Amino acid sequence: MLVYEPVFLVLLIALAIDAAVGWPATLFKRIGHPVTWMGALISGLDRSLNDQSMTRSRLRFNGAVAVGMLIGVVGGMAMVVQIVVVSLLPLWMAVALLGLITASLVAQKSLYEHVVAVADGLERGGLQGGREAVAMVVGRDPKTLDEAGVGRAAIESLAENFSDGVVAPVFWAVVGGLPGIAIYKAINTADSMIGHRSPRYEAFGWAAARLDDLVNLPASRLTAGLIVLAALLRGRSARNAASSVMRDAAHHRSPNAGWPEAAMAGGLGLALGGPRTYDGVRVEDVWMGNGRREVGAADIRAALSLYVTGCFLVAGSIGVLVLA
Repeated sequence: MLVYEPVFLVLLIALAIDAAVGWPATLFKRIGHPVTWMGALISGLDRSLNDQSMTRSRLRFNGAVAVGMLIGVVGGMAMVVQIVVVSLLPLWMAVALLGLITASLVAQKSLYEHVVAVADGLERGGLQGGREAVAMVVGRDPKTLDEAGVGRAAIESLAENFSDGVVAPVFWAVVGGLPGIAIYKAINTADSMIGHRSPRYEAFGWAAARLDDLVNLPASRLTAGLIVLAALLRGRSARNAASSVMRDAAHHRSPNAGWPEAAMAGGLGLALGGPRTYDGVRVEDVWMGNGRREVGAADIRAALSLYVTGCFLVAGSIGVLVLA
């Protein structure tokens, strides 16, 4: 069975465990993390199949093969784990163990900790402290960022990763159980490693990037809605959040990132996005929201408030489904 019947209870347990303890650093040092295991497999496929002497079309084909192999291995292992757990353990133990495993594939706590560190860095260490902290969160060159740029980068990453790290994993767990969430994380990890437009990966990573766009499409829209609702509950401008989504989301260079970013920008009365620099290359992007561009630590904390409320909304929705 692809979807284990009490999947909502498994997810509720997973969300509670992740919110409470995340993935402990001591455990990471001992055995790594499921995403790092996926990353090791992706690196091996990259070394084996990404021969830069090949033609562009062959590299695209090899990249698609690599993604297919990744999905097969990760999805197959997750399927075996789920079948074994369900078949051999009592119901309560199977639910608890699957919840514990699923918790490793959600990133509520780690995302909060990385983003709040940027606010702390700005408050305690000024611009340099903020740059050092935001370098752990975003891919853009932190040396090119002023204080407002650091703040915008942190909030944009929070909004986008609320979708990629929380809402999308939950969505695909509902659709496909443990295999569903594991396959999603594999695709998302592949996109982060080989899906960018560099000379080495523009062709080889094409399939990973396009597939990641596809699997994140439903969650990005759901996330925008959650942020709008969170803005309403937190006394922010839900109307402005919704209008920013309708006006700006489709103009983002990403088919998905613009949705949660526009909602967050509108809800906080900010302007996010705009030009930024990656590896020395300036990327011209549109602005999300029509508010102020000056962003500080207080705005990051306000964004985190909306994020935490959104996480509660996700858990609450799963809780209702458990009861139903």
